[in-house]
Amino acid sequence: MSDWKPKRFWRKAIAAQTETGFTVLLDTRTVRTPAKAALTVPTMAMAEAIAAEWDAQGKLLDPATMPVTRGANAAIDKVSTQRAEVTALLAEYGESDLLCYRAAGPEALIAQQAQGWDPVLDWAASSLDARLFVGEGVMHVPQTSQALQNLRAALDAFDNFELAAAHDLIAISGSLVLALAVTRNALSADQAWQLSRIDEDWQTSQWGEDDEATKSALVKQQAFLDAAAFYNLCQA
Repeated sequence: MSDWKPKRFWRKAIAAQTETGFTVLLDTRTVRTPAKAALTVPTMAMAEAIAAEWDAQGKLLDPATMPVTRGANAAIDKVSTQRAEVTALLAEYGESDLLCYRAAGPEALIAQQAQGWDPVLDWAASSLDARLFVGEGVMHVPQTSQALQNLRAALDAFDNFELAAAHDLIAISGSLVLALAVTRNALSADQAWQLSRIDEDWQTSQWGEDDEATKSALVKQQAFLDAAAFYNLCQA
């Protein structure tokens, strides 16, 4: 049963405006989320992207090829109904942000982390008033309550669709700061992804590629880029 996929029943997917936003019609039927809510999105560009995904389907519907539709479903079915919990979960990344935990050695890796991550932490300090401290190894690095509150405020400012995108950016990269830098155009999605992979790329340079690890990384990279693209559609 887990491999079951619904059959295509529509001829054309069309983006349309509603009284409360934008939606997608499959011929004359409004697309609904898995929880049966009407799929209403904040921008026409997002609706058009969703319509394109539905139009690109073959005889069977494949959700894996529909990242914008999945993002909208998550915003409507999950984030909107559990916003406080989602925001609290993401805010916790500020207390354990990837950029704050540095290697004790070797010197080349230490230098790479500092070169890549220090400017982003400086950006957070100046743009978000959130100076985060760094430490070596995995021991907890305490952060100031003011910095954490300001990072939380940045999350609170997102609408449900933006927060759905931020969720994936943060969870995949392990960094609230990198995600916020992407949403504020301080970093491109590609730049943020590369910065999130400094440790893994270092290991690969020392020990060579592992086929399974490389395949997994490519899947995560695409999901990260999809999340950034979904966020941009919220602004279009």
